[in-house]
Amino acid sequence: MTELDISVVVPLLNEAESLPELHDWICRVMKEHNYSYEILFIDDGSTDDSWKVIKSLREQNTAVRAVSFLRNYGKSAALAIGFERARGRVVITMDADLQDSPDEIPELYQMITVENYDLVSGWKKKRYDPLSKTIPTRFFNGTTRLLSGIKLHDFNCGLKAYKFKVVKNIDLYGEMHRYIPVLAKWSGFKKIGEKVVQHRPRQYGVTKFGLERFVNGFLDLLSVTFITRFRKKPMHFFGLLGTLSFLVGFIITLWLGIEKQLGYNTREVVEQPVFYLAVAALIIGTQLFLAGFLAEMVVIHTNRRSEYKIEEQL
Repeated sequence: MTELDISVVVPLLNEAESLPELHDWICRVMKEHNYSYEILFIDDGSTDDSWKVIKSLREQNTAVRAVSFLRNYGKSAALAIGFERARGRVVITMDADLQDSPDEIPELYQMITVENYDLVSGWKKKRYDPLSKTIPTRFFNGTTRLLSGIKLHDFNCGLKAYKFKVVKNIDLYGEMHRYIPVLAKWSGFKKIGEKVVQHRPRQYGVTKFGLERFVNGFLDLLSVTFITRFRKKPMHFFGLLGTLSFLVGFIITLWLGIEKQLGYNTREVVEQPVFYLAVAALIIGTQLFLAGFLAEMVVIHTNRRSEYKIEEQL
């Protein structure tokens, strides 16, 4: 049983200056709407005074809970710990840099509790980011929409709302926080909504994300697409590619043999470069088939009943 209306999970790295203002703002919104709540600050290995500030806030407000990592593990790890410890019937995530507005919380809460969304993702329709960030972001959002079938404009928006059972049934690792809606859909939570939210200019510090996040983001997208579609049926992926490769090699080899037998080509089959392409295609096709069979055997032998999420039972 959950004890609170809302858990606000705030992953952070070197945000000491913004934390008091963010804390006071969240508390003001909660008090205005009479929500029972907790604020979970997850310090992802900050090297400034963030942890001292958090301890000071805890002394002022018992609704503050916090975890401090020994080193920087990344946003996915911070969110995973926050999700693990959250107790609210609705879980709200937001960044600590004050670019996400706590004033959005009541409407997000309403969409989860009244409109019965499993997950609501913020959409920063008007952004205060440079083009070097907004253009790649639009590209990845478009690609993710195409591959996942989820009609969201801003997959990576830090401001999101979740039902309690959603955060307890998704596994975050690596840098998969960018694709939480995809992971949620794969776990069986299909009512995913979107809300236009305010994007505020950064007031303190500097952004923690560099250009490498876009390369990593693309690789993570390929990973999450493969895992969500073929985790339980890897032969469907490897088998399809293996079949296509083997058929190409077989057809080329057959064509060369028939051409030689009918006298259309006087050269020896092994003297033709296309023959070696055909052999390579046959070998690759066979290897892909073997990879598919081995992957299927691994899935069968490592399959655990605990991986199946049971909502209720009688």
